[in-house]
Amino acid sequence: MVKESRVDVLIIGAGPSGLMCANALAVAGVDFRIIDNRPIGVAAGQADGIQPRTIEVLQSYDLAEPLLKEGAQMHLCAFYNPGPDGGIERTGRAADVTAPTARYPFKITIAQASIEALFIESLKSQGISVDRPIVPSSLEISQDPEELLDPSAYPVKVVLDRILPSGTTTEQEIVHAKFVLGADGAHSWVRKTLGFTMDGEQTDYIWGVIDFIPDTDFPDIRNRAAIHSSNGSCMIIPREGDKVRFYLQMADKDVMDPETGRIDKHKVTAENLINTARKTFYPYTVNEPKQVDWCSIYIIGQRVASKFSKHERVFISGDACHTHSPKAGQGMNASMNDTHNLAWKLAQVLRGRADISLLKTYELERQKYAQDLIDFDREFSALFSGKPRTSENQEGVTHEQFLRAFQASGGFSSGIGVHYMPSAIVDTIHQGCAPNIIIGERMLPQIFVRAADARPVEIQDMLPADTRFKLLLFAGLLTPEQLTKVRRFAEELELPTSFLQKYNYPAEGKAQSMFDIISITAGHKDDVNFLDLPPTFRTHWSKVLIDDMDVTGRLGGGAYARFGIDETEITMVVVRPDGYVGMIAPSTALESMDKYFGSFLIGKTLNP
Repeated sequence: MVKESRVDVLIIGAGPSGLMCANALAVAGVDFRIIDNRPIGVAAGQADGIQPRTIEVLQSYDLAEPLLKEGAQMHLCAFYNPGPDGGIERTGRAADVTAPTARYPFKITIAQASIEALFIESLKSQGISVDRPIVPSSLEISQDPEELLDPSAYPVKVVLDRILPSGTTTEQEIVHAKFVLGADGAHSWVRKTLGFTMDGEQTDYIWGVIDFIPDTDFPDIRNRAAIHSSNGSCMIIPREGDKVRFYLQMADKDVMDPETGRIDKHKVTAENLINTARKTFYPYTVNEPKQVDWCSIYIIGQRVASKFSKHERVFISGDACHTHSPKAGQGMNASMNDTHNLAWKLAQVLRGRADISLLKTYELERQKYAQDLIDFDREFSALFSGKPRTSENQEGVTHEQFLRAFQASGGFSSGIGVHYMPSAIVDTIHQGCAPNIIIGERMLPQIFVRAADARPVEIQDMLPADTRFKLLLFAGLLTPEQLTKVRRFAEELELPTSFLQKYNYPAEGKAQSMFDIISITAGHKDDVNFLDLPPTFRTHWSKVLIDDMDVTGRLGGGAYARFGIDETEITMVVVRPDGYVGMIAPSTALESMDKYFGSFLIGKTLNP
């Protein structure tokens, strides 16, 4: 008899995207199961770059520390172009991250296996493991509209086959799920089963990639380096320890089978890739490597899935819905940020606190981002793979062209500039209250001083990814007149008709309350008494901050001016559970806040 089971969320695929989702759901206390078709995770190779925004996201789950400690950090990028003697010469260096508001102004590189291990260890500490090796063999979604709109229903049926050591599949299981996530890679079974197409194109650019410990006299081997040579292009990515990754542009003759016109995998050897590097690096030498970990080859494809979800019951994420070149370091970052966007929405719908329509914003936000990513990647790849300008090739790419594109794309490639368009959860009506906190972008990093003990704190560290909406109350300069306004506003929020009362479910088990209020006053740390604020605005002694410098005079201060917030007004900034600003409103526009939260949250049933 076939075993049957039920689960709230079934995650298919235990790469970075699936594991990010699993970890977020585990933290939120959601019932889920994660399966993978591989007996073990990635051993070597694959993705390796963590962008500044993704470091912030991992920090919000308390997972960034090991990466900051163990990974290589890329602070500088060097640029090389053809020199007069036929070899290459350095034409400049620039900051590797050109995003002024980055909290971490560098990229981290470390093996994908280490990143996966981070999530797996976090899950293990909560008694959860990846179920493997298992493959799905069929997926059906109910056609009943009522069932599809009922968050408590199990409208998705997935048949799973467990792969036995002999390679046969005998143990079969039928899983009834409320929601399914296909995080199963570029050849996604889930995407194909749903009938979604991958729209875009494949380029003619062939690239080899090799991870190794080099022996070379190249002076920028520990910086990111972009090399344009007459022999082709190369990107150098320093890695953890002494390792380095080379992305090498390959000539057709070096990798193609002349009879079939297809890539001949037998030609893709470490020796061939090192030989290509030697030609590209001249006059610098690349000797026999001390150690080779992994090498591979790929043709750049740039595609986005036609849809990211079916009936808001089955979703796809990561490489299953967008593929692009790896040289801008976007793949794994985009993949993890897909499910960082989705997980809190699933959690609130499953708790019965948010309407199922909230899940429509996943495709709305992440599909547009993926399309923007492909457009960026198309331009960046063409510039990187194009022939450099030389005296013989006046039509080629100049150093100035490439540098301009590199620096202009900094906000996007770092993830810092991700901007979600207006929707149910992004309302820009009162943007003017804080013109420099951009609604739809992540909350800017800023150091404040804690009112109770003068300790400097980074505001992003007070915005953990715990499914709560953070309400930043900029209370202004606490004059007697201002305090009167603040107390009156607190009384309004305490009315049973206000959003704070209607939607603020109490904490239950692992499920947090809906809102976390953090008050931020103007003024000086010597003068502010946090007990002057009404209890609604000081739920804990640690939740009242001052826009002032710390006792050393080096950290903090100037936030009101930086954000464009008036110290004589009361301004509320709503930060979504994923760290993005969803709404800003003055205290005089409480009805706007009520309308915002009422558009996607479900009010508590009040006792008669």
